[in-house]
Amino acid sequence: MITLETIRPENALVFKAVRLRALEGAPTAFGSTFAKEAQLSYDEWFRRSVRWSSEGAIGYIAFDRDAPCGLVVCYADKNEPGRADIFSMWVDPAYRRTGVGTALIDGLKNWAVARNLHELRLMVTSVNSSAIRFYERLGFRMSGATGPYPNDAAIFEHEMILRLAS
Repeated sequence: MITLETIRPENALVFKAVRLRALEGAPTAFGSTFAKEAQLSYDEWFRRSVRWSSEGAIGYIAFDRDAPCGLVVCYADKNEPGRADIFSMWVDPAYRRTGVGTALIDGLKNWAVARNLHELRLMVTSVNSSAIRFYERLGFRMSGATGPYPNDAAIFEHEMILRLAS
């Protein structure tokens, strides 16, 4: 059974391990790199865990029993009230198409609705067609906005938006 645990200081090292697995396994899916984040201090991982469990943000680690198998982070957008931005979405390849990704997004949706947010937004790279199809199955739609991918000039990012029921 898949469960979600909020990222917090007590599990900062688990969060670090999952995030580094994600960066190493899917190098074109994130705005950061394994090489950069592998060098971060414990204090920085601790600060991130505090930031991602604050009032305006949420982060989840998905677990299959004791095995961490997914990750997602979301922030309420301070410049656009009613909107939240999703970052760091990743599911271990062994757990894809098992409901882990849906559980992570459902967790974010519940968090967002409880805060009267009406829209979730994310960026997905142009080379990640399986992620694009996954998000479309969950109701996300391309907004038409694109931008450069920071780690490779040959790749760009698509903005996708999910409107939430009030």
